[in-house]
Amino acid sequence: MATTFSKLTLSGSTDGRPIKVAATATPGTTIHTGSSTATTYDEVWIYAMNTDTTARKLTIEWGGVTSPDDLIEVTIQPEAGLVTIVPGFPIKGNATPLLVRAFAATANVITIHGFVNRITA
Repeated sequence: MATTFSKLTLSGSTDGRPIKVAATATPGTTIHTGSSTATTYDEVWIYAMNTDTTARKLTIEWGGVTSPDDLIEVTIQPEAGLVTIVPGFPIKGNATPLLVRAFAATANVITIHGFVNRITA
């Protein structure tokens, strides 16, 4: 069977638009929901932007799990433009799809941009 690659918007996005991080604690705002097919991988690319005038901490909950090992924490400087947060990390399809969520120290000042390369075998 041939492997296929498809570039997709983050599932938490509307038509490819930025996702505003409204959550300030776990569970975070949904950024992307992975596939429910075990042979599918999503290569996730996430960029963040802080529109506030103060640096804000962003936490990515990787895979929907909230243990410390599954958290990616980054302080986003004010008006710094797009900052790479997740540089193409894969999540594997699962019968219960894995989730990528985000929360920030302050609501509605961090936006998430990005895409997914869906790889199917």
